[in-house]
Amino acid sequence: QVQLVESGGGLVQAGDSLRLSCAASGRTFSSYTMGWFRQAPGKEREFVARISRSGGGTNYADSVKGRFTISRDDAKNTVYLQMHSLKPEDTAVYSCAASSRVVPNIKRDYGYWGQGTQVTVSS
Repeated sequence: QVQLVESGGGLVQAGDSLRLSCAASGRTFSSYTMGWFRQAPGKEREFVARISRSGGGTNYADSVKGRFTISRDDAKNTVYLQMHSLKPEDTAVYSCAASSRVVPNIKRDYGYWGQGTQVTVSS
């Protein structure tokens, strides 16, 4: 079992940067593939990024590739999402998630979810 709590969201201007954090409880954090998702009002939740158990493998949605970076610090039981060059279209609730799958492909592959943190980007 793992409990996830996100933080770091806020209101920023287009072009600004933010770093989101996801703190996990327990001592099994290193056993999970970790991912970030986002959901805008009236929209479906969409995949943003994921990172492997070892931290050596990452994957990003085309919409954020080159701007966002996912990383993890297993000693601190924390996963991060560093966001640069933010756009108004990035406005959403960002949630982190943990998966027991080596390569999760769909939302149902993630068994644990945080409550989410709001990111609002003004033009």
